Amino acid sequence: MNEKNDTTHFGYREVPVAEKASLVGQVFHSVAGKYDLMNDVVSLGTHRLIKRFTVELSAVRAGQSVLDLAGGTGDFSLLFAPLVGNTGNVVLADINESMVKVGRDRIIDAGVPGPISYTLANAECLPFADDSFDCICIAYGLRNVTDKDAALRSMQRVCKRGGRVLVLEFSKPRNELVGKAYDLYSKLWPIAGKLVMNDSQSYQYLVESIRMHPDQETLKGMMLNAGFSRVHYHDVMGGICAIHIGYKD
Repeated sequence: MNEKNDTTHFGYREVPVAEKASLVGQVFHSVAGKYDLMNDVVSLGTHRLIKRFTVELSAVRAGQSVLDLAGGTGDFSLLFAPLVGNTGNVVLADINESMVKVGRDRIIDAGVPGPISYTLANAECLPFADDSFDCICIAYGLRNVTDKDAALRSMQRVCKRGGRVLVLEFSKPRNELVGKAYDLYSKLWPIAGKLVMNDSQSYQYLVESIRMHPDQETLKGMMLNAGFSRVHYHDVMGGICAIHIGYKD
């Protein structure tokens, strides 16, 4: 964020800080209906394996409380619910009402039993008491937040002592050839968005937001500055994605 000019980035564009949340909201209102389909298209289905790996790293167990932040259409809530069981709870939280509605309907249609609840929430100022959750997971959501540092501090506040936060996000490939191939492939995403959803602009923003997101070490430093300890990360697919884990001691 450019505090001097009170602007931030929306993809490659510099926009007023006050406008970014609305612009991101428009993107996700546009894509909500076919969000899951497009995830399969642009990731060639690999996002499902990555999400399962993230849940395995979470070490969530029966009776725990989980916040599925920026939970969108409910992929992670569906994976966490059987793990926490009837003695635990999962909260699917997202700032975008359209995404929450799709997630809620999808979970109801799946007939998944268990304690899943839904709420609209801004990651920068979470509407929960201190020390509320054993695990907080935010997947492919942090890069869309206007003030990432504020969001990380907010997550640290509502995480229980001894709990952990997982941040799954696109990152920076380690291998130069992999990076170049990924760059070329991702340029096809707006074309796919146009063909599948008649919306190329939302997926152009997706590509740009990935490019502007901090790399692995920078995000690790941001999590440490937010008060997390023992922060480490796992590269996935050569660093195309990374899973950061931080603890609250």
